[in-house]
Amino acid sequence: MEHIEPSGYYYSNKFARIAIFAIEDVMGKNGVNAILNLANASELIDNYPADNLERQFDFAKFSSIFGALEEMYGPRGGRGLALRAGRATFSNGLRNFGALAGAGDLAFKVLPLHAKLRIGLPAMARIFSTMSDQISTVQEFEDHFIYTIHRCPVCWGRKSDKPDCFIAAGLLQEGLKWVSGGMEFRVNESKCVAVGDPTCDFVIYKEPIG
Repeated sequence: MEHIEPSGYYYSNKFARIAIFAIEDVMGKNGVNAILNLANASELIDNYPADNLERQFDFAKFSSIFGALEEMYGPRGGRGLALRAGRATFSNGLRNFGALAGAGDLAFKVLPLHAKLRIGLPAMARIFSTMSDQISTVQEFEDHFIYTIHRCPVCWGRKSDKPDCFIAAGLLQEGLKWVSGGMEFRVNESKCVAVGDPTCDFVIYKEPIG
C-alpha cells in the first residue's frame, strides 16, 4: 500500500475505534491485523484509538486502511467487506449518537417515512460534522436525496477508476434502516473524489427496496 501523506484533517478517536472494531467484526482479529500491517498502521495492532472525542485520527490513515482492504481482497471482495464494515460501524456505535438515538423513541417511530428520512439523514450528516473534520450535507429532490461528503476521509489521497467509498455507503444503508424502522434503501455513489470529482456524492432513493 502506497504511503499517503498526512492530511491535517481528523476523525475523532472514538469514530476510528468504532470503524476498526467493525472491520474486526467482519474479518476477525487476524484479518484486521493483516489489513493494518498492509496499511502501514501496525502501531494500531492491539492498540486501537482511544475511546474519546479528541480529533487525532488522520484522514490519510483512515483512507490507507480501506485502500489496504481493497488491495488485499481485490475490488469486488474489498467492496463487499467495506460495505459490511460500514453497516457494522453504524449498528455498533453511531446509532447511539446525538439525534439518532431518538430514532428508537415512540414519537419518532409513528412519523411518516418521508419525515423520518428528512430528519434522519441530516442527523447523520451532523454527527460527522461535529465529530470530525468531515463536512457532510444533504439535499432533497423529488424522488431522492443527495448526501455529499466534502473532504472525504474514505478515499483521501487515493485514485480510482470508479467510486470507491463503500464503507460510507454501508454506513448510510444501515443508518437508513435504523431511522426507517427496518427498511432497506438503494444508496449509489454517483461522484467520488478518487475519480476526480470535487466531492463524494451518494444518491439515496426515497422509495424503499421491496
